[in-house]
Amino acid sequence: MYLRNGLQINSDKSEALIVGTANQLQVATASLSSVTVAGVDLPVADEMKVLGIVLDRRLSFDRYATSMAMACNYHVQAIRHIRHLLTTELALTLASSLTLSRLDYCNAVLHGAPASSIQKLQRVQNTAARVVLRSARRSPSQPFLQQLHWLPVRQRIDHKLAVLTYKIHHTSTPVYLSRRIQPHTVTRRLRSSATPRVCKPTTRTNRRPPFSLLRFCCFEFTNC
Repeated sequence: MYLRNGLQINSDKSEALIVGTANQLQVATASLSSVTVAGVDLPVADEMKVLGIVLDRRLSFDRYATSMAMACNYHVQAIRHIRHLLTTELALTLASSLTLSRLDYCNAVLHGAPASSIQKLQRVQNTAARVVLRSARRSPSQPFLQQLHWLPVRQRIDHKLAVLTYKIHHTSTPVYLSRRIQPHTVTRRLRSSATPRVCKPTTRTNRRPPFSLLRFCCFEFTNC
């Protein structure tokens, strides 16, 4: 693959990541310290960053949520320091561009993530809402989110996936996803059979666990 595309691996800037369950990783890491790709031995890392997304061995994205929360909190505190000099409209613009844009970046990977990871990002959004509206630190955040018309973090993730699924179903774009996602077929007639559903089929790889992790994802949307 690398030769066909005219690419060459830089061993100083490349590393490998083994993904699997806890038991699979325990067996794999005990006997494997490097992976050979195109004649180059790549060290096995505990986590790696790809386009700003921190991938860990369990694909829990907890480390990614932590780093994202720290980055957002930095900007929220910066806005807090100058909030008395800003109008509400300008503070809202700054919070949306510096905080919400980061929370929305590739947030689809957090679908199905543990509640603890989502809660880290939710606390950041709650703090940003309090700063924009100049409210007390301990005040309830739900009314402020509604006032600013901000969806909570988990709902923002579901909304992005729903919009993407709707586009795939009606416009077949993007092509690389429309080829992978097929309409869900039912084996017997049920009351939910008329509900439009799509599914991503399972994938078979050449390697056996623990070197691969197969997942099945199914999204449901309503045409409204």
